Amino acid sequence: MKHDKVGALMTADVVRAEYGTPFKEVARRLAEHGISGLPVVDDDEKVLGVISETDLMVRQAEAPGTSEPRRWFRLPRWTPGTHARRTKARARTAGQLMSRPAITVHSDATVVEAARVMAHHRVERLPVVDDEERLVGIVTRRDLLQVFLRPDTEIRAAIRNEVLERALRLPPDAVDVDVDVHQGVVTLTGQLERCVETTMAVELCRQMDGVVAVVDHLTYRFDDSRPSPEEPALHGLPYYWQRRP
Repeated sequence: MKHDKVGALMTADVVRAEYGTPFKEVARRLAEHGISGLPVVDDDEKVLGVISETDLMVRQAEAPGTSEPRRWFRLPRWTPGTHARRTKARARTAGQLMSRPAITVHSDATVVEAARVMAHHRVERLPVVDDEERLVGIVTRRDLLQVFLRPDTEIRAAIRNEVLERALRLPPDAVDVDVDVHQGVVTLTGQLERCVETTMAVELCRQMDGVVAVVDHLTYRFDDSRPSPEEPALHGLPYYWQRRP
């Protein structure tokens, strides 16, 4: 299935920091550009790590406060993240403050792939890199949500072209399906030859950029979901593929 590429949605003019960029300069860049994070790069423009507002807040939170009573007889509680937090609390440069390794995505990755990376790592932005792992842009959750602004007419045309004709390769005389799209919700109505075709049509529509949901009103003429032992069906292939010499 065709999906929008990250390279088409990313911001190419990236606010960044170098390893030795001072702490206050990092905070100034975030505030000046109204952003909540930025990548840290080396001299070759390769991404070393990422700094977020949370990293800056850790430094403030871990800094000793004069108003807090001293705890002379309580030992510090060490956890896997203790060392990292202590390092950030003493950070003077971007390199000491950043979180690493950086989670990145390539510019030719699809929106779906980028969204999965964001969800898996629970991050709000991804530095975008080229084939040599050099920084070429940055993509945020807001950027990825732009796919849901795709017009209904464009979604409908894409479904007929990419799903029914290209992916399923249904010939014109086999297509008896009406595609209605309203506010990103796709309704499929009509009849196809086999049960497997209806299942594939629905699943492929769900993968289309901009589709919010799919309402399935499709029917079929022949139920090939349970093939007989005498004539096993080739699962996942439409009937006219199976009959090809």
